[in-house]
Amino acid sequence: MGGPSALPLLLLLACCGAPGGANLSQDGYRQEQDLELGTLAPLGEAISSTVWSSPDMLASQDSQPWTSDETVVAGGTVVLKCQVKDHEDSSLQWSNPAQQTLYFGEKRALRDNRIQLVRSTPHELSISISNVALADEGEYTCSIFTMPVRTAKSLVTVLGIPQKPIITGYKSSLREKETTTLNCQSSGSKPAAQLTWRKGDQELHGEPTRVQEDPNGKTFTVSSSVTFQVSREDDGADIVCSVNHESLKGADRSTSQRIEVLYTPTAKIRPDPPHPREGQKLLLHCEGRGNPVPQQYLWEKEGSVPPLKMTQESALIFPFLNKSDSGTYGCTATSNMGSYKAYYTLNVNDPSPVPSSSSTYHAIIGGIVAFIVFLLLILLIFLGHYLIRHKGTYLTHEAKGSDDAPDADTAIINAEGGQSGGDDKKEYFI
Repeated sequence: MGGPSALPLLLLLACCGAPGGANLSQDGYRQEQDLELGTLAPLGEAISSTVWSSPDMLASQDSQPWTSDETVVAGGTVVLKCQVKDHEDSSLQWSNPAQQTLYFGEKRALRDNRIQLVRSTPHELSISISNVALADEGEYTCSIFTMPVRTAKSLVTVLGIPQKPIITGYKSSLREKETTTLNCQSSGSKPAAQLTWRKGDQELHGEPTRVQEDPNGKTFTVSSSVTFQVSREDDGADIVCSVNHESLKGADRSTSQRIEVLYTPTAKIRPDPPHPREGQKLLLHCEGRGNPVPQQYLWEKEGSVPPLKMTQESALIFPFLNKSDSGTYGCTATSNMGSYKAYYTLNVNDPSPVPSSSSTYHAIIGGIVAFIVFLLLILLIFLGHYLIRHKGTYLTHEAKGSDDAPDADTAIINAEGGQSGGDDKKEYFI
């Protein structure tokens, strides 16, 4: 009799006394799945593998709750959802990382207005946590109080939003070809953010991002620096430091620093009008550029001593051009960064007008008008000829359409000619 009684004892040990059988945690749930698939070895040769997939064991798997891990940005809202297929007339419960009960079914257990009930049914318990803080991060537990108690874990990860970066190290003004170093820093990111540099649309290759843990032990401060040489084209350029982090979800978070570059002036001479002629008024404009802009202009003519003009005005005026004004003129533009001299050769042309585009336009219009007048004359000639021909035909028909009986003169002529008067006819044209 001892032999038959041993089998129920072995079955009891297999179902309840095996490792993981009494405490059906998340690991225990995975063990039950393995049992269903028959991947674990049987407990001795006396127990068949079919015992592990018995109906009771399959039913216990339906009582195992499940949930999912969640990621939320600090200050946002996270929803924790727990579901079970077979509740076995028991309720679901949510607990925080400190193992404090948040909700047992639809009943609130912790007085925290940030935590609200979303849905409570025998098969589901969902809650929401608003205004999430970094301290809310951790493992949350969903439990169902069956025999034994079954649990599922949900890891909540809270992302720390990086602060707007700060740029330091800029001096008020930089000289052309000078080298400068700028520093950028951003705090509060979790995990650590990355910093990038650019100048306008051009990427700048800065040093790798340095990471330092904040005093709270949860967030990080990141920093980076970039070194580059400036040119005159960089005057007024924006140097931008941007922070990249998953909590920003593609939003731009950056800081820009506009730089000023001092450089020596340049100049060029522009005549007004472009093709000066004798007798006209001429202005030569010396257009100077630089930072700072040129403050003084010196005009000279080659072969002429002393200089023509030194002034803060950039234009040299000729009220009435003469042939003697022809020659090469120089303009020296000066600022406190240096000087630059530009040249222009003036050739005074004869006073006869130069054909312009407006005269060509008028010539074209005149030719079109003459052609139209010619066509009108041709039309009038043809019309006159047509009217003359039709007028002669009209008089002929008038003569033929007179009375049939000849008058007295016609009768005398016919009598003298010995003709009947009806055979021959004479036409008279006026």
